[in-house]
Amino acid sequence: MLYLMELWESVRDFIGTGGDVLYVVMAALLLMWILLIERFWFLASVYPKMKQDIIDRWNARSDTTSWYAHRIRDAWISEAADKLNARILLIKTCVAICPLIGLLGTVTGMIAVFEIMAVQGTGNPRLMASGISMATIPTMSGMVAALSGMFFTTRLEARVKRAKDSLIDSLPHH
Repeated sequence: MLYLMELWESVRDFIGTGGDVLYVVMAALLLMWILLIERFWFLASVYPKMKQDIIDRWNARSDTTSWYAHRIRDAWISEAADKLNARILLIKTCVAICPLIGLLGTVTGMIAVFEIMAVQGTGNPRLMASGISMATIPTMSGMVAALSGMFFTTRLEARVKRAKDSLIDSLPHH
């Protein structure tokens, strides 16, 4: 428990150094990771049952060669693809928005630096340094958040493509 409290203190100090914009970066990152975990969970536990159900329905059909049967097959593949691709666009949006939120932090940090310079002049480098730190930390945080999401989103898309291709291969059309 003490470790968690120390960890929270470190996070709070980091957010204090980077400004309140880091709370928004953290919220976008949390949403992105919840969606990523849900999608990987879907691929690992829900989709295999759905795929087997589609395969069983296809194999139970007496007609698998007519034009009508091929349209049914295509519809089932399309429904599965829709479920596989659900929320991927939202995940990609979170990935894209993280650096933009970081840039917002940069702008607010630079405004703080200019305010300090207007009030104190350029003679106090310590105050200017805190403002510059406040300007760079959100940018770095947004980039790190986006990079982590980009890596796992690419892996997720590859797994979704493999799953769809595997379903297509499992439904032979004669």
